[in-house]
Formats: sequence, C-alpha cells, structure tokens
Amino acid sequence: MITNCSNNYGPYHHPEKLIPLTIINALEGKQIPVYGRGDQIRDWLFVEDHVRALVAAAITGRLSETYNIGGRNEKRNIDVVHAICDVLDDLVPMNEGKPQSYRDLIKFVDDRPGHDVRYAIDASKIEKDLGWVPEETFESGLRKTVEWYISNRDWWQDKVLRSIKSMVNRE
Repeated sequence: MITNCSNNYGPYHHPEKLIPLTIINALEGKQIPVYGRGDQIRDWLFVEDHVRALVAAAITGRLSETYNIGGRNEKRNIDVVHAICDVLDDLVPMNEGKPQSYRDLIKFVDDRPGHDVRYAIDASKIEKDLGWVPEETFESGLRKTVEWYISNRDWWQDKVLRSIKSMVNRE
C-alpha cells in the first residue's frame, strides 16, 4: 500500500519550514520572510489527521492500493502567514513601542528559482473508500500549532541553535 500526503503542519515541525519559521520569527520580533508575493498555494494537513489517515489505511485499506491524504485546506502562503500573525496577535500581543500586529513583520523577499506555484492532492478516494476525513480545520490545527510553539520554546530554540552551528561548521 502507498500513501501520499499534502503539506503537514503541527508540533515538532522543523523550524526552517514556513509555519514554524513564521511563528518563531514573530515570537522573536524578527522579520517574517515571504517568497515573492506569497501567492504559492499549498494544501495543509494537520499532522494528527495524517496519523489518523495512516491508521485508517493500515487497518481498513486494501493491499496494492494508493491513498492520497489531504486536508482540503488549499491556502496561499501569504494567507497562512496572515493567519499565524492573527493567532499570535490574539495569544501574545506585541509590546508597546513595537508594531501593533505581527503582520507588520512580514517582508517580501525574492522568490526561489523554480518555486512551485501550487501543490494539491485529491483525497476523495480515502474519504470515499475508508471514510476518513480530517478532524481539524485549518484554523483549529493552526491554533494548536501556534500554542505548541509558544509552550515549547526550549525545543525549537535548541533546534535553531543546532542548525546554526551545523551551517557554521560546514563553512
């Protein structure tokens, strides 16, 4: 059996990826880089929903079948970044003397060469054949993710430091 999935997000997501990088940079008061105008589209799947889909496929899926697992949450990158900033504005408002919203930290940067415009996946087969659908909306999963990064600074600060040390040692 083979499964393919859309972009996962949630706790323990590597700090270099869009959602954790946005959260971490915002919490540290750093600029939030967005490639181009942020028009790239991705389908987002909360990691716990992905796990539930894998369990459903393992238990009730048919051998030699392929199942696509998606969140039905196609969003432009800029909309994802705005949503994160809005959750952070609600949970940990910025201090006086700083921007009024984390959105003020967004900085548009040159797009990567060959950056894909859209990633999407059709999850209708797993939904129809196995009755699996995501339990989390994008908004509820994103809020859980932001709350996790706020509560687990030690984890991501350690990852960021190790990544920096690794880059320095390669030079």
